[in-house]
Amino acid sequence: MSKPFLEVNNLYKSFGGVKAVENVSLNAGMGQIVAVIGPNGSGKTTLFNLISGLLIPDGGEIWLNGQRLDRLPPHKIAALGVTRTFQNVQLFGNMTVIENVMLGRYHHERSGFMRSALGLSRSEERETYAAAERRLKRVGLVEKAEFPALSLSLGEQRLLELARALSAEPRLLLLDEPTAGLNAVETVRLAATIGRIRANEVTILLVEHDMSLVMNIADWIVVLNFGEKLAEGRPEKIQNDPRVVEAYLGQTEVVKTLQTTKERV
Repeated sequence: MSKPFLEVNNLYKSFGGVKAVENVSLNAGMGQIVAVIGPNGSGKTTLFNLISGLLIPDGGEIWLNGQRLDRLPPHKIAALGVTRTFQNVQLFGNMTVIENVMLGRYHHERSGFMRSALGLSRSEERETYAAAERRLKRVGLVEKAEFPALSLSLGEQRLLELARALSAEPRLLLLDEPTAGLNAVETVRLAATIGRIRANEVTILLVEHDMSLVMNIADWIVVLNFGEKLAEGRPEKIQNDPRVVEAYLGQTEVVKTLQTTKERV
């Protein structure tokens, strides 16, 4: 078996004696979609913060394509091809839609986006603009390229954040609840976009509460509960795992989705 593209080994993080992530391990192959699910407070976002370098683990290791990531600062991890989105939309409100996407490419540019914006590299600015347009087309926002970013609906802002993440040309993309605020049409568009991203051999780690989306697009699912890995496997296995259903006890819609067999796309 080939070596996984992403390896998380025995990761541990606590806050004031509270174990947020305890002995969690997971693997993801190149071009694979791995979903991390679990009830609120199960450690999903903490796991993302550890992988992206926003938090330093108390123990364990994180490897990307044979290179160790843990304890590297976030900007060095980003330079290695790790990009993420957040639960709360984080856009530059004083910029246009396309300027937000252009900014996502800054660490790939020879002279940098800000220098290009000052006119020091016109050809690079044109190239970056064209690349940003292509990203906006992928998420269906190209017609609003010159709109102020904050004039978009919340769902559109989510799609813009994804376009900006793609502009960094990631090898590992961390999506933290990308469907939050999206309507049904936007969710379908997002699912199709994620499929196209995976086709370009980008590895995707997905935290998501929309179980229908997870069951339809994930290749592998890791379930966390109280900071520990409760289960992992293919979607059909997770759907039928009584421990997973029990962990979501009280969340009627989630349980209903888990117990309903769905045709995967």
